[in-house]
Amino acid sequence: MDRKNTSDMIKQIAYAGVCAVFVLVATQIHVPTPMGGTINLGDATILLTAYLFGPFAFFASAIGSMLGDLLAGFGVYMIPTFIIKGLMAFVAGLLIKRAKLKQTDGKRVPILVRLPVFLLAEVIMIAGYFCFEALPFMYGVETAALSILFNVVQAIAALAVAIPVSYISFFEKKSFISKRK
Repeated sequence: MDRKNTSDMIKQIAYAGVCAVFVLVATQIHVPTPMGGTINLGDATILLTAYLFGPFAFFASAIGSMLGDLLAGFGVYMIPTFIIKGLMAFVAGLLIKRAKLKQTDGKRVPILVRLPVFLLAEVIMIAGYFCFEALPFMYGVETAALSILFNVVQAIAALAVAIPVSYISFFEKKSFISKRK
C-alpha cells in the first residue's frame, strides 16, 4: 500500500468516526409525534453517511446507532441495532457506490436511484426491528407488528430529510467512495 492510499484510508477512517458521532447525536435529538412517540434523525444521518462513504458507512452507522441506544437506556437493543443499522448503511452504500461508478458523465446520482436505494435501507430497518421484537423473549409478533407503524414514520422522516440533503453540493463533491471497483 503506497503513501497516498494509506493517507486516504486514514482520512476515511477519521471522517467515518466523525460521522459515527453525527449518527449518535442525531439519534439523541427526539422530535415528538402527534401519536405521543418521538422520531429522531439518526436514519437520515445513516443514509447520508452511506451516500458519502459507500459500504464503509457500515461502521460509522452501526457504532453511532448502537451507542445511541446505550445512551438512551435501550441496552437490550444495542446488538440488534448494530446489525440492523450497519446493514442498512452497507446495502445503501454498496448500491450508491455502484450507481456512482456508472456515472461517467460526472452528473449526480438521479433521484430514481437514490429514492429506491434509501427506501430499501429503511425497509431493512423496519423488517430488522420487527424480527427482533417478535422474538418470544421480547414482545411477540402482535406487539412487534404494532411497532411497524412507528418505524414507518421514522423511515418517512429519514427519507424526507436525506433525499433533499443529499443534493447539497457538499455531498456531490465530497464523496469518499473510491473510483476503484
